[in-house]
Amino acid sequence: MRVDLFDFDLPRELIADRPAEPRDAARLLVVGEKLADRMVAELAGVLRPGDLLVVNDTRVIPARLTGKRGNAGIEATLHKRRDDQTWDAFVRPAKRLRPGDNIRFAGDLRAEVIGKGEAGEVTLRFDRAGADLLAALERHGAMPLPPYIRRASGPDPRDRTDYQTVFAERPGAVAAPTAGLHFTPALLQALETAGIGRVSVTLHVGAGTFLPVKADDTRDHRMHAEWGLLSAETASAINAARAKGGRIVAVGTTALRLLETVSDPAGRIAPFSGETDIFITPGYRFRAVDLLLTNFHLPRSTLFMLVAAFSGLRRMRAAYDHAIRAGYRFYSYGDACLLHPHAEPPPQP
Repeated sequence: MRVDLFDFDLPRELIADRPAEPRDAARLLVVGEKLADRMVAELAGVLRPGDLLVVNDTRVIPARLTGKRGNAGIEATLHKRRDDQTWDAFVRPAKRLRPGDNIRFAGDLRAEVIGKGEAGEVTLRFDRAGADLLAALERHGAMPLPPYIRRASGPDPRDRTDYQTVFAERPGAVAAPTAGLHFTPALLQALETAGIGRVSVTLHVGAGTFLPVKADDTRDHRMHAEWGLLSAETASAINAARAKGGRIVAVGTTALRLLETVSDPAGRIAPFSGETDIFITPGYRFRAVDLLLTNFHLPRSTLFMLVAAFSGLRRMRAAYDHAIRAGYRFYSYGDACLLHPHAEPPPQP
């Protein structure tokens, strides 16, 4: 399928640099047979009693590091954990790095290059592991904001809170599951009062999820694998909610991708622990998810392809055109949309 089918123009001024205050003051575009302009704070009234939210409880780590190899400056963004001591990272400049090189990120944090991949990717083995490594990242790292959030000074202390959801518990993501950024304690209370349930899954989001697709055809794009966890208790709760007629509402494309990974053809969910590299494009038949709450995504990205698969490319193009005309705020810190499924013939490959 041609990647340019998923391209569109977005005015730079619509890219949000900060989240709404409070977070549930963000706008919500409901995308169904018709478009409806709402607010995230109204979500409890938009959903039904018996619906079940599935949220991602991953926690973003300060994965952006600066250091030196000898006298040469190095910037590294960790994007995939291999084990307690080893991470794959995007590095600049990477051209002269070789296996065996040592990078000094701080007085008490160093790493050795033990492998080199494509497009500026290397594998780093740190001089510490587990909780000690996470503590060092908290001291010396910065939040890995997406490149479209442009600030002269880079991420700041406020981003440590802003780029973290209220559900964040399990450290390991290097990008936020951004649909979850809209939730507040007040909104969670309203949802509970309205009889709308909530369960958590974990998908440690990698930086590759949000990158534009550089291939000309979707068949030539390679998805980065991400590690996920869905417990037996959560699987049982999801299956029970659906059996009672409740709708499964994925909060974010990350939750949706994990649910679709672990569902059988009848839509039943099974416990899971492992990696997924599922790549969803138009023509995919959804089995586990009835509604999707998500942000507005980049052109030519795997995420815009996913929402086009869920609600139809023509419908999503119309929704994005409306959002641009109405001044919705886009991307990670931007507004949200609630998508109803809509089957359309997939675009011609």
